[in-house]
Amino acid sequence: MSLTSAATLATLDRTGPRRITDLAAVEGVTQPAMTALVRVMEESGLVERRGDASDKRVTLVCLTEAGASYVGTRRQAGVHAFERLIGELTGDEVEALVAALPALKHLAELESQDREGSKH
Repeated sequence: MSLTSAATLATLDRTGPRRITDLAAVEGVTQPAMTALVRVMEESGLVERRGDASDKRVTLVCLTEAGASYVGTRRQAGVHAFERLIGELTGDEVEALVAALPALKHLAELESQDREGSKH
């Protein structure tokens, strides 16, 4: 699976159903490229298109159960990889990571705000 596909699934998991144009803006690709990507993910059973109850002209891309499971499995694999790698660090290195956690959390918040701001 491409990085853009994985990122799109993670975005849908994090933010819920989105328009293709919104997904394209958030992921930094063109709308036609996102349309093609959504089509492939739809054929794979990872996403589905649904109508928007608040605006019948709009179609939203939603995660399927299989898509949500895929995102969860990838996240868990990442957690296990970090656990294994952190286990190989020295005590001082672990302390340095712990001390850096507030700054890393802030970076993640800034990145999330930046991604959300780019969709407008």
